[in-house]
Amino acid sequence: VASPQKVAYVAAKHGVVGATKVAAIETANDGITVNAICPGWVLTPLVETQLEARAKAAGTDVPTEEKKMLAETQPMLKFTKPEQIAALAVFLCSDGAATMTGQPISIDGGWVAH
Repeated sequence: VASPQKVAYVAAKHGVVGATKVAAIETANDGITVNAICPGWVLTPLVETQLEARAKAAGTDVPTEEKKMLAETQPMLKFTKPEQIAALAVFLCSDGAATMTGQPISIDGGWVAH
């Protein structure tokens, strides 16, 4: 997903997806799977700091800025939780995902569905 004013960040994320695909091909015959977990907004200390800065700049409060931030990108209007990302990582390490490889997997409240 592209975002204005974030060319370096977006380029790095696209690079991760490309590297994931190459590594998946290179390790396919060794029983190794390689996938990329691609989260949307996750309520972490970094995002909390961003929300506080947005609230201060807009003269609003953090809950208002949370709603605005999510409305800009995530149709489900809620943050992904770190434990949800962890659960996806655990699944990717399981036998159920033994033939999933080279995939960018979005866990983003519908962000890439736009």
